[in-house]
Amino acid sequence: MGLDSSLVTILLIAVVAIIALSVFFSFFPLMLWISALASGVRIGIITLVAMRLRRVTPSRIVNPQIKATKAGLGLNINQLESHYLAGGNVDRVVNALIAAQRANIPLEFERAAAIDLAGRDVLQAVQMSVNPRVIETPVVAAVARDGIEVKVKARVTVRANIDRLVGGAGEETIIARVGEGIVTTVGSSDSHKDVLENPDLISRTVLAKGLDAGTAFEILSIDIADVDVGKNIGAYLQTEQAEADKRIAQAKAEERRAMAVAQEQEMKARVVEMRARVVESESQVPLAMAEALRSGQLGVMDYMNLKNLEADTQMRGSIGKMGDNTGNPGDNPNNNK
Repeated sequence: MGLDSSLVTILLIAVVAIIALSVFFSFFPLMLWISALASGVRIGIITLVAMRLRRVTPSRIVNPQIKATKAGLGLNINQLESHYLAGGNVDRVVNALIAAQRANIPLEFERAAAIDLAGRDVLQAVQMSVNPRVIETPVVAAVARDGIEVKVKARVTVRANIDRLVGGAGEETIIARVGEGIVTTVGSSDSHKDVLENPDLISRTVLAKGLDAGTAFEILSIDIADVDVGKNIGAYLQTEQAEADKRIAQAKAEERRAMAVAQEQEMKARVVEMRARVVESESQVPLAMAEALRSGQLGVMDYMNLKNLEADTQMRGSIGKMGDNTGNPGDNPNNNK
């Protein structure tokens, strides 16, 4: 029993010792401290513990500090820790400073930290300063003065401008400005053939505009990758205009026809009204004659003379109609012989 209790006590002491060592090494990164000392980085163990208390991962600071010291950058722990606490990527900033130093590009830590905090990849920017990047624009369609559409695709070679990375415009602005220059150049050409014969005219015109102003890049060259002929926009617009004029003319003709129909209906209504008035007036004639006879204003002989005049008029009308029928060549029997 005594031996068993001794073993249990030894095991408990071992467990407690392991836990104590784990807690100790979690707050006291001894191996990291030894690596820093071996690399020539003078940092106190208390400083590493203070990083733990400030919720800073010591390896995120010490390892970049070791690289910076080996590269001879002359950075200190406080600079790297303040950048880490601000939400920056310490390792990427140090790598960018080392790359800039090797390429003889003047870049200070504060500038690199500001670029990193602005959301840009400072290491990629340094690499673009050494190795320019090619940006390919989408197909830009423009119309020359002769109405022919020209489709142009360009490749823009740019280099990162370290001084304008903070607050400078990005690739989208470069692409938009190059597209604007292409449209302006093609639109000012008298014929699409001029653009096809001299595509470098677009490059010269676009470069002369200084399109990289206010951007984070410096345009080195603009090369026209492809030029194609598109639709005949002028003819298409003329066709659409002719079709629109046709519809307008048809609408006006329909309006005039409707007005003519309305006028015709109005004239017919007026004729019907006048006939009604004539019939009404004729209906008053017998009454007036009867009244004249009763009042003595019209004698019996006068009435008889009026009847004879009407009969004579009807007879003359009948004779006139017979003469018209006789004068018809188709009714003349002599013409049939």
